[in-house]
Amino acid sequence: MTEPLPGAPIGVIGQYNLLERLEPAGPGELFRARDTRKGRTVAVRLLPPDFVIAADRPRFIDRARAMSALSHPNITTIFDVGEHGSRLFLVFEFLTGRSLRSEMGARPLNVRRAIDMAIQMADAVAHAHAAGYVHGGLSPDSVAITAKGHAKIPTFALASRGGFAADGTTLHDYDAPEEAQGQASDERSDIYSVGAVLFEMLTTR
Repeated sequence: MTEPLPGAPIGVIGQYNLLERLEPAGPGELFRARDTRKGRTVAVRLLPPDFVIAADRPRFIDRARAMSALSHPNITTIFDVGEHGSRLFLVFEFLTGRSLRSEMGARPLNVRRAIDMAIQMADAVAHAHAAGYVHGGLSPDSVAITAKGHAKIPTFALASRGGFAADGTTLHDYDAPEEAQGQASDERSDIYSVGAVLFEMLTTR
C-alpha cells in the first residue's frame, strides 16, 4: 500500500480531510482534520457503530447540536455532528496541549496555579449547568490544558440530565458520594469533583 504524502488526507468524512490519527482518550477514533469549507484545523471523533442505537440517533444528534451553542473559553466548542455510513461523528475545536494529569505530574502544583485552574473549571461547569448540562466525570484526565495554559473541559463529556453520553459505570476518586452509590450526577456532583481535583492539585498521592 502506498503511504500518503505528508499533509495528504488519510481519509475523508464529509467536508473534513482526516490528516492524522490521534490517541482517542474516549470512544471511537479521533483525528486531526482540515475543514475544507472553513479552512481551519478541527478534531473529528468517529464513534463506534454501536455507540448509539438507531432509534436514539435523532435524539443524540439534536443534543449534540444543542451543545454547539455552549460558548465558554474553558469548554471546547462543537462545530458539527453527522453520520458517516453507519457511524456518527462529532467535529470540535482542535486543541494542542496536554491533560491536567500530565500538567500535575507527581508533584503538587503551585498554589496560585492550582486555584486558577479550579476557578476556570468551576466557571466552565457553572456555564454548562446554566444551560442544563452536567459533566459527571471531572478528573485530571478529563480536563485539557491548552498550549497557552488554560483549562478546557471537552464538550463531548458533558451529559444532559437525560443521560446523553453518560454511562454511569466507571467510578473514580473524584466522584461525589451520590455517584459512588449509583445515583445520577447533578450540579452538586460537579462541584464536589472540582473540589476533589483541586485537593489533588495541592497534594501528592
